[in-house]
Amino acid sequence: MQKITIPRLGWSMEEGKFISWLKKPGDLVSVGEPLFELEGEKSLQEIESVEAGILYIPADAPLPGEIVPVGGLLGYLLEPGESPHSHSQSTPEPAARSFTGHDELAAAVVKANETSLGKSPTEIDRPENLAHLPVASPRARHLAKQFQVDWSSLQGTGRDGRIRESDVQEASGRGAAGRPSNNAKQGLGTISPRRKAIADRLRASRDLTIPVTLTTTIDATELVHLRQRLKHSNPRLVPAYTDIVACLIPWIYKSHPHMAVVWDTQHKGLIPVPHDQIHIGIAVDTPDGLLVPVVQQVGLKSLQTVTQESRKLIEQARTGRLPKTAMQGGVFTITNLGSYGIEAFTPIINLPEIAILGLGAIRREPVVMPDGQIMARDRITLSLSFDHAAVDGAPAASFLRDIAAAMADPAAYILNSVH
Repeated sequence: MQKITIPRLGWSMEEGKFISWLKKPGDLVSVGEPLFELEGEKSLQEIESVEAGILYIPADAPLPGEIVPVGGLLGYLLEPGESPHSHSQSTPEPAARSFTGHDELAAAVVKANETSLGKSPTEIDRPENLAHLPVASPRARHLAKQFQVDWSSLQGTGRDGRIRESDVQEASGRGAAGRPSNNAKQGLGTISPRRKAIADRLRASRDLTIPVTLTTTIDATELVHLRQRLKHSNPRLVPAYTDIVACLIPWIYKSHPHMAVVWDTQHKGLIPVPHDQIHIGIAVDTPDGLLVPVVQQVGLKSLQTVTQESRKLIEQARTGRLPKTAMQGGVFTITNLGSYGIEAFTPIINLPEIAILGLGAIRREPVVMPDGQIMARDRITLSLSFDHAAVDGAPAASFLRDIAAAMADPAAYILNSVH
């Protein structure tokens, strides 16, 4: 009998939210098979089984949505022919984990044992009478529990029939606008591990930095034209404005090495970052909070490659599949609230970085040109927050000025080029 417990997904993780089982009681589980879903500090993950056996879930096991400490007991894996009661005398569990009153489950375990007698757990196939469930994303299964929808009976609209969140929303009769708020998902008095991790990072930024925000409004007409040309040339891979700006930053760092630094782990010194290690974070709004996936080595990549990689990372973030390692190592972060109509704001520095750039809404406005003519031009406001403990105002202002100049003529820097 092997215990199934909550693993530690990160060095600071103390608890996690148990989302759901991916196997049924009595199912035969092989090593490496996804066993259950767990929400840690940063993302929703499928936890693979480290042992093989027959799944046994006590009646008092944590329910979906419960917060469980690291090491907390979820269930057991039994060997073929082993009874869930066989260890009750030699290795008794605490009273809260008694095995009484599980006749239905015990019968399922016995039935599975009867079909597998004489085989090793890794050789066992699932019993023929157990139906194979359709493929559904973790978010879809989680949402189905919130809406009390039987997702296993749905027809998925995703690739290869995969059931998506929108399928669950449609089945519930609520539609996309009917998705429960974060508070509704988590319970009014409960903070999920992920929300707690986000809050802790924001507090750390508040406590450890001296933030100052500079704003400037620039002509973005050429930026808009560049994106339109790229859209016409390859409609299937259109860079976001954040992708274009991300590719500009390594160029600008060459003239501002004092900005290409990060704090050390103790926040006592600044570490210079070489050009080939310029990793850019892209802030992403997800159903469960803000995440910052990091595009690696942007200074060595073309705009097309950065666009492909950022698109993949953003999709992983929004579907709960973003690995924790994909949110580490950032040197600079870009956040965009333009789609919400916001023009200027105060971005929060993403430690251990020393600066973050906010992109506002692009608006068509009348502008007096140098020759006195009034023309309609695209305009955007940039908001640069920097840590005054790491850099003074004048160098930060010079850095923002050069970002603005590059955005005013981005094709000269990045079109069909690698830094």
